[in-house]
Amino acid sequence: MLYKYFPYGGLQSDFYRIATECKKRGHTIRVYTKSWQGDNPEAFDIHFVPTKGRSSQAQNRFFSDYVEDHISANPVDGVIGFNKMPGLDIYYAADSCFEHQAQTARNWLYRLGGRYKHFSSFERSVFGRGSKTHILMISNTQLPLFEKYYGTEQSRFHLLPPGIRRDRIAPPDANQIRKEFRQEFDIKDDDFLALMVGSGFKTKGVDRSLLALSALKDSDKNRVKLFVVGQDNPRQFIKMASDLGLKEQVTFFAGRDDVPRFLLGADLLLHPAYNENTGTVIVEAIVAGLPVLVSSVCGYAHHVTRSNSGLVLDSTFDQKQMNDCFQSMLNSSQRREWQRNGISYAASEDLYSLPEKAVDVIERYAGKAGAA
Repeated sequence: MLYKYFPYGGLQSDFYRIATECKKRGHTIRVYTKSWQGDNPEAFDIHFVPTKGRSSQAQNRFFSDYVEDHISANPVDGVIGFNKMPGLDIYYAADSCFEHQAQTARNWLYRLGGRYKHFSSFERSVFGRGSKTHILMISNTQLPLFEKYYGTEQSRFHLLPPGIRRDRIAPPDANQIRKEFRQEFDIKDDDFLALMVGSGFKTKGVDRSLLALSALKDSDKNRVKLFVVGQDNPRQFIKMASDLGLKEQVTFFAGRDDVPRFLLGADLLLHPAYNENTGTVIVEAIVAGLPVLVSSVCGYAHHVTRSNSGLVLDSTFDQKQMNDCFQSMLNSSQRREWQRNGISYAASEDLYSLPEKAVDVIERYAGKAGAA
């Protein structure tokens, strides 16, 4: 179950692939959700939960209570959740530790409010010591935080590989795809195309990328374009780009199905996120042979270091450092090496089997938490 499904979210994509793998293995899939955007697959029994309550926490409590009652009347073998809530056999941990953010990025007044109490309680129901919920982790960077705040037993954590789609790997005709892509969007041979991909423009650091673009030397700035692809409202960032004098150089796209073309057509992926449990697009860029500039808070930033396919910014973000790195990568002689290293990494690492490994855990532990 998950609160909302839409086609271009990372969590939603992982949910769909895991549910599809469950179906392939002969399991019946009942989905509880408040909303579903896109085609309704016949393979799933999609059950829409009514939305009741003015606040998000009230709506979430109603969702959890409704599902508990419905499952009690219509039993299942196991309950798998993609959002934190009570009563789960398996939780897919796409989100970072809420308690850590509440304790380090919020003041004490926030922790007296109803919103904090709700989300803290729901997180504790999954990670609290003594809970029976098994946890599918897609990044080990958050694991110590859950252990710190909740004393979560290590035996309940199950680390998964990234789960990159194989169509992200650079194909044999990558150069031809790149040429056609750049012709379509009128990108000249000596233009430099920077790319951002991901829903949630604020969290992904679009503002940081715009500032870095505006700080380039004038001799370089005019030949750089920035494409931003994702499901979000770009209004404030369009205004920011205009205020910085970048209106003609920055283009925003809604979520798209042809992201692999963008990865092959670009020259650099920018992902200076403020907060990112994983950052799937980071590894997608690596296997496509696209160099990466990424903030170290991203759970998958270590793949950039291991593959030597780009640069990782320091743990304490500094805009000047990003500006300098962007400037240096623009003209770096290492770009070919970063590209080759990424393609080599794609062939040598298991970056793809997340759905299969997740369903292995589901089949082993679902129904054993007393939730179904």
